Amino acid sequence: MSPLLEQALPNVKGKTFTSAIVNFPPAARAAPHRHGKAFVYAYVLEGTVRSRLGGEPARTYRRGENWVEQPGAHHVLTENTSPTRKAKLLVIFISNTGDKLKVDDPPR
Repeated sequence: MSPLLEQALPNVKGKTFTSAIVNFPPAARAAPHRHGKAFVYAYVLEGTVRSRLGGEPARTYRRGENWVEQPGAHHVLTENTSPTRKAKLLVIFISNTGDKLKVDDPPR
């Protein structure tokens, strides 16, 4: 994930806005992770992505659909459902300035 824009919010002290494009090759799956205390918005630009937050059922999102993650949410599943086509997300984070945006779960 490479940030497109990272900008301190001038009207909210201690908070930063970050946008990024996240690419998923065919059949790719992200490790379970958290985004710390960030509020997260994800928008599917291309392809189909299955996502599951801890305590909720898995949902499938297609191009043009979106979801949000509350601060501290445990993202236990994010995967490209296609074995042949890539998927791409636009992800927006509102985080505490200086916080890591993604922390993978420790290996089991």
